[in-house]
Amino acid sequence: MPATIVVAMTTADQAHPIPAIPPLPEVAGPRAIRAALIAEEREVFDQEYRQALAEAAETLELAGMLDTLEHWRRRAIMSADPQAYRRMLRRAAYLLSSEDGPEDEPLAQLKERLARLGV
Repeated sequence: MPATIVVAMTTADQAHPIPAIPPLPEVAGPRAIRAALIAEEREVFDQEYRQALAEAAETLELAGMLDTLEHWRRRAIMSADPQAYRRMLRRAAYLLSSEDGPEDEPLAQLKERLARLGV
């Protein structure tokens, strides 16, 4: 008996058989994330986002790019209060090293110190 191929067709007024994938929430998009970041972190976001886009274009996989966006979305939430964010980073550095940095330590220097501590 020959095989039969059945193709389902839909008309314009019928629902498509595959459900639509919902769009990312507006607050999870790269423009909104970048705008919510503190100024000192925007350049690093730009670099990492562009790298993730390049990898997505090469591999045809979006998981890495979406992970990058989620990482930076969380960072934007944590840094919504820049002073509290700096205090949190200083506290983390202190807990890991038992050394207290200066109160006015530049963010870049504080992040370098945390990187040396493995964070």
